[in-house]
Amino acid sequence: MSTTPIHPANRRWELDALRGLMLVLMTLTHMPTMFSLPSGQPFGFVSAAEGFVFLSAFMAGRVYGHRARRDGVAAMQSAFHERALKLYLCQLALLSLAFTLIAWLGVHNRQGGVTGLLEFFFIDPTAAVVGAALLLHNPPLLDILPMYIVLMLISPWLLRRAMHRGWGGVLAMSALLWLAQQWGLGQALYELTGSISGVPIPYKDMGAFHWFAWQALWVVGLWLGARQQPLPRIPLWCLVPAAVYAAGMLLWRQMVGQDPMPGVPAVGMLLDKWSLGPLRVLNFASVFVLLVSFGPWLKQVLPRPLPLELLGRNSLSVFCAHIVIALFTLAFFGSPEVIRPWSTDVALLAGAFAGLFAVAMAVEARERSGWRPVLWWRSGPQMR
Repeated sequence: MSTTPIHPANRRWELDALRGLMLVLMTLTHMPTMFSLPSGQPFGFVSAAEGFVFLSAFMAGRVYGHRARRDGVAAMQSAFHERALKLYLCQLALLSLAFTLIAWLGVHNRQGGVTGLLEFFFIDPTAAVVGAALLLHNPPLLDILPMYIVLMLISPWLLRRAMHRGWGGVLAMSALLWLAQQWGLGQALYELTGSISGVPIPYKDMGAFHWFAWQALWVVGLWLGARQQPLPRIPLWCLVPAAVYAAGMLLWRQMVGQDPMPGVPAVGMLLDKWSLGPLRVLNFASVFVLLVSFGPWLKQVLPRPLPLELLGRNSLSVFCAHIVIALFTLAFFGSPEVIRPWSTDVALLAGAFAGLFAVAMAVEARERSGWRPVLWWRSGPQMR
C-alpha cells in the first residue's frame, strides 16, 4: 500500500514498479485459479507479502522522516494517524462487503471457499463483527490491513525515539520481539489475556500474520527509509554468500513446492511465512542484497515497466480492488481446488487484471482532474 503522498518529480519509479510487481504476484496467489499455488513464493521461500511490507515501511520512513525534519514531529505524527485512519476505513469497507454480500453469495452458491474463509463469522456473527471492527478478528485475505494499521500507529513513536536517541535501541527491541515470537510469544499472551478477559475469538481467527514477527521487517524498512541516504554498496564477501543462498532456496522451492520438507515440521517452522522463520528471513535478506547490488544495472538495461509503475503508484486502491475481485471470484467460482478448464482460469485472471488497471487509471484520472473528496478528518491535501 502506498504510504505517501509524493510529488511526481520526487517519485522513484523503480520502487513503484516493485510494488506493482508485488501486487501482480499477490493477485496471482489470491485468485482461486490453477495458477495460485505455482505463483506463491516464486523466487524461493519468500513471498510478495514480505516485499510489500518492507517497501511500504521504506517509503513511510523516507516520506514521513522527511516530513518530521521539515515540518516537525507533530506534523509527522498527524500524517501517520491520518493514513492509519484511511487504512482502517478501507478495512471496514472490505469487512462490510465480506460479511454481507460475499457471505450471502457463498451460502447461496454453496461455495466452500467463502464459507471456510468466513467460518468464524458463521459460528458467531456478533463476535466476528465486533472483533473485526476492533482489529481482533481478521479473516484470511482480510488480515494484512489490520497489521498495517497497527504498524502505522506505532511508527511515529519509533521515528520520534530514533530521532532523539538513535536506532540502536529500536532495532534491538524489534529483534527481541521477533525472536520471542519464534518461541510463541503471541499465543502465550493470547492465552494469558484470554483467560482474564474471556475473548471469544480463537487465536487462529485473529489472523495468519504474527505481528510480533512481522514488525521486525517493518522496523528495518522504516530505519532504512528514514536514513535519507543511498543504500550502501554490498561488499563481495556478503554478495557471494547471498547469491548462493538465494539460488539454493530458489531451486529448493521449485523442486519440492510450498512445503520445504513434507513430514518434517521443524524445517517448516524455520521457513514459516506467518512467523517469519529465521531461514526465511535469511532468504529475504539474500534477495534484498542481490536487488540492491544489481538494481542499478537492471534499471539501465531493462525498459521501464510502465504498467507495473501504474499499479504501484496507486497501490492502496489496487490492493483493495484485488481483494474485492478475489472475494467475488471465490463466491461464484469456488476455491483453487475446483477443477475448471484452463481457459476459464485464464479468463478469470485476465478479467481481474483488467479490473486492477481500470481502478489504477480511474484513480490517476481523478488526480489529474484535481478532484478531491471532502473528508471530515482532513484539512490538508488528500493522500492517495
